[in-house]
Amino acid sequence: MDPMAAIRVTFFQECEEQLAALEEGLLTMEEGDTSAETVNAVFRAVHSIKGGAGAFKLTALVNFAHVFETALDKVRSGALAPDAAAMKLFLRAADILSDLVAEERQGNIIDCSRYDGIAGEFNALIGEDPENAGADDFSGIDFQPVIIAIDEPAVAPEDRGGVFHISFRPHRALFAKANEPIALLRELGRLGSLEVTCDSTALPPLESLDPHESYLGWSARLVTEEGEAAIREVFEFVEGDCDLAIEPEAAPDTTEVTSANLDITALLRRVREEAPAIAAHAAVAAAGPGTAVRTALKPAAAQPTIRVDLDRVDRLINLVGELVINQAMLSQRVHQSGHAKDTRVSTSLDELEQLTREIQESVMVIRAQPVKPLFQRMSRIVREVAEATAKEVRLRTEGEATEVDKTVIELLADPLTHMIRNAVDHGLETPEDRIAAGKPAEGVVRLSAAHRSGRVVIEVSDDGAGINRPRVLESAIRKGLVAPDALLSDQDIDNLLFLPGFSTVTEVSSISGRGVGMDVVKRSIQALGGRITISSKPRQGSTFSMRLPLTLAVLDGIVVSIEDQTFVIPLTAIVETLKPDPSSVHTMGEGSHIMRVRDSFVPLIDVGVELGVRPLSGQPRPGVAILVESENRSRCALLVDNIQDQRQVVIKSLETNYGRVRGIAAATILGDGRVAMILDVDGLVGPRKFEGLAAEARFSTERNLAIAS
Repeated sequence: MDPMAAIRVTFFQECEEQLAALEEGLLTMEEGDTSAETVNAVFRAVHSIKGGAGAFKLTALVNFAHVFETALDKVRSGALAPDAAAMKLFLRAADILSDLVAEERQGNIIDCSRYDGIAGEFNALIGEDPENAGADDFSGIDFQPVIIAIDEPAVAPEDRGGVFHISFRPHRALFAKANEPIALLRELGRLGSLEVTCDSTALPPLESLDPHESYLGWSARLVTEEGEAAIREVFEFVEGDCDLAIEPEAAPDTTEVTSANLDITALLRRVREEAPAIAAHAAVAAAGPGTAVRTALKPAAAQPTIRVDLDRVDRLINLVGELVINQAMLSQRVHQSGHAKDTRVSTSLDELEQLTREIQESVMVIRAQPVKPLFQRMSRIVREVAEATAKEVRLRTEGEATEVDKTVIELLADPLTHMIRNAVDHGLETPEDRIAAGKPAEGVVRLSAAHRSGRVVIEVSDDGAGINRPRVLESAIRKGLVAPDALLSDQDIDNLLFLPGFSTVTEVSSISGRGVGMDVVKRSIQALGGRITISSKPRQGSTFSMRLPLTLAVLDGIVVSIEDQTFVIPLTAIVETLKPDPSSVHTMGEGSHIMRVRDSFVPLIDVGVELGVRPLSGQPRPGVAILVESENRSRCALLVDNIQDQRQVVIKSLETNYGRVRGIAAATILGDGRVAMILDVDGLVGPRKFEGLAAEARFSTERNLAIAS
């Protein structure tokens, strides 16, 4: 890749990180934290984007960021109060800045007139002349070291305010915070006539150069009408991250720059010759969001990070998966050969298995990412829908540090967006209706994430009116989705929302009403190996819960056999295993059986019959019953012939390589090379969820009649 193209890619990747920091800081300010640290973090994010955009001469992005930055600078200086109106404008500006970054990244031609309105609002807020809106003198710079010689109109000695010598050497922390010495020196040049020389004596040979380290320093002579305070103001933002000395000149100094000064021409020639290697090194070593492999942070300083292409991580994970499969094959063949009786061989196999698992877990951690960036994106969705529906909404998030596989996060973005939009549009009432119901005018949407039983649970809830079940049922009957005489429970009615084509909205809008939505959400969640459930209370709100696997690569399961077939049951769904007592098994209609487990009844599902491995029989076959629990807390007993082993298996997508099969979630390769199907517990349990309750009611009635007689 061309070095400039690589640096451009790095810039836009860093923009994602700056935009995330901007969003987080603005939300913190909106919550009431307007400390200098928070405001400076927000200002720094916009300033960094502006500086990088200027380097690539992205004029539209630079101009808008300049207007935004000016307003934030007013907040920093105390000239502008970050009240509710200002924060609303800042949040909108953050959205537009994100759009501009995306447009520039794709190389689209930007229509700047689309942003004139908000630019005018900014200028009204900060009291600037609208004619100067976005009139930034921040010009693009070339990616080549240049001698900064800013010629201002000559100042006569008798009118001169002062002559200052400035020594400036940045620390590595200055660059880590996305500040640029060139931008600082340019600001310094605006104070008067500036001469700058660069000190590169600390620059090491290229092969030992650390791209994270700072090697250069600058000495400047400034003739200015301003005082020392104005000079220090230029470096105010970075004063703690550099060595800075400012000394006034005692007498006029007309000494020429001698040959003892740095040979800038030689330095330029060297840097130009080595620019491709430096750029490539910097692009790989630069920190960034998304696919960065991060080491632990020490309190004293941030540790270095590297950016790795996601394809490389995927290849590594696939190779580790193959390693797990081959380790299982090796163990099985050693046991079959009889060599496992040797204590040394057995110990070595155990150590190999442990090492393989540790390698796999370590590799999986590389792909694990917190859901925080995803949750931050939802803030924008809430603001847009709230504005479109004229509702007052606040988004509250919990568990942002919960880590999930990156693939899961990426595929979760669209369904989560739709659910957030639904919560605001359908779930929350208008401010007038909320006040009439005794609620605050501002509605609350909660977005939370947590780890539970080896899965990640993400919930979207609101404090609105709850699901209007009579209206939902009426709409389903009208659309022919449900028979008019159907007797449905509250949960069944709630689940009607997931039917294709279902909608209670009579008018199509930009937000909803086209009958495409929750059914797509459900399919997306199921494609991730997860489940979605609904709970709702009238006048109190609704909660949509998504339970997803932590990773799409491996799982722990129990290997079982049915006839001559082998299956894997996910360990997280298993409650217990037991041997059915014939006296505890009862018949419920043709081909249906229930089993008494202590004081309750659960459906008994013959997995072989259910999947077509063997024909239906009048009585359950002998075997092992595995009590499982689905995501909606329904329990069933799965009847299998026997249990072979418990092991960790590598997940292979069946849907991608073949097609979707009811009752089957995925496939895996066993140690003997055979392909085994991974059971979809929810797909098997779902159709039988009412049998246990019906049996419970029947046997309870019979018991009561027996007692009464």
